[in-house]
Amino acid sequence: MPLDSPASQAQGSLFAHSALLPNGWQRNVLLSWNAVGDLTTVSIDAVPTAGTPVARGPVISGMPNLHSHTFQRAMAGLTETLGDPRDSFWSWRTLMYRFAQRLQPRHLQAIGRHLYIEMLKAGYTSVCEFHYVHHGADGQPYANPAELSLRVVRAAEEVGIGMTLLPVLYQYGGLGQAEPLPHQRRFINSPEWILELRQHLQKAMPQNGNRRYGVAPHSLRAVSEASLSSLIQGLDREDPKAPVHIHIAEQTREVDDCVAILGQRPVQWLLDRQPLDKRWCLVHATHMDDAEYAALARSGAVVGLCPTTEANLGDGLFDAQRFLADKGNWGIGSDSNVAVNPWAELRLLEYGQRLLHRRRNVLASAEAPVVADRLFAQAVSGGAQATGRSVSGLVVGQRADLVVIDSDAATIAPGNPAQLLSSMVFCEHGTHPVRDVFVGGRQVIDNGQHAQQVEALHGYRATLADLLEQTI
Repeated sequence: MPLDSPASQAQGSLFAHSALLPNGWQRNVLLSWNAVGDLTTVSIDAVPTAGTPVARGPVISGMPNLHSHTFQRAMAGLTETLGDPRDSFWSWRTLMYRFAQRLQPRHLQAIGRHLYIEMLKAGYTSVCEFHYVHHGADGQPYANPAELSLRVVRAAEEVGIGMTLLPVLYQYGGLGQAEPLPHQRRFINSPEWILELRQHLQKAMPQNGNRRYGVAPHSLRAVSEASLSSLIQGLDREDPKAPVHIHIAEQTREVDDCVAILGQRPVQWLLDRQPLDKRWCLVHATHMDDAEYAALARSGAVVGLCPTTEANLGDGLFDAQRFLADKGNWGIGSDSNVAVNPWAELRLLEYGQRLLHRRRNVLASAEAPVVADRLFAQAVSGGAQATGRSVSGLVVGQRADLVVIDSDAATIAPGNPAQLLSSMVFCEHGTHPVRDVFVGGRQVIDNGQHAQQVEALHGYRATLADLLEQTI
């Protein structure tokens, strides 16, 4: 059913000749969901009744995208020219700040609509938006303080992707409570402001099966120990299970500054001061020592890995082999959105480990020898945990977030589902092998197309023309 069909929002079912369940590939699977989009039946060796829709290919779970900065999609390709012989994350950040100054509310919604359709077409069925552009370009709040947050949430609602919005606490320009830079004034707020913003959001667009609100202290650079504690304590009073995301240990300079100013490495500092658990997502965590890897894995928190953006920004390589050996939780995100492709993120994660350790199939194990299968299962699990929503796979009680694979795609081996994820992750030939996508039981991609994609593309192109009248 196409997105604009009223029946697509009702209870429904789908029969799959093959589907990937938590215990592996199964034949003749009947998936049924209720009117709110939760799976009520996952039956194997089923016989469909007359009229039951039949999937046009193998069915897998949708992938959660645990880290996105939506507005940066419109920057893609604009920072790939040498401006400083020492070009790094920090020089890129300066350009990003300048670009963010131009954003108007209508721009953010137009970028979001187009980007979220791209995500759906790639197989992402939910996104965690790490949202830190809150105010006008002069730093003054909008009449409705939730103006920009609601633009992001509405974009997700319009196109049908699941959303976890993470309003960002951003107070300082650097470690040691440095004064904010002029280009950071759109971001600056307080713990109280963030908590009030959550209340505005709940009144305007309440949480439901496809929508969740958490918080995101931006980084140890941008918050103090006192403001971080105040934010978490306030959140605990409102919603003690709400997700908490934070950028951390992305750059070696950040680690060095943290040691010099706070007296500890950043991940260890956080572990010693906050009760990290499954609600927390530490984004990047690229530069840790042995003790931090082990302690973070024990905490149950999720590490948010964004291999394409981390490569683009020259961050470094996370030692995933070590973290997986400690049974750490992790998921993937598109971050700066220079690429929107979960399969490419998983591929680059494995390839980075091959370069780091100089051998093949690094992230396989004796118990899970197929690299792609292991990575997919763990990324879905960790990503679901980071969303704070029930999107952890094709299981009764979880959301009916389903992806139907195009079994006619050139990269897909005919009749052999055991090789399907390996083909999707390690065979890149220009197209996504995704045919149909359902979010909460509602079909949002039909034969690779979204009902709003033409309109959304036109709006996005108009936004680019507006934003890029002057080069950055």
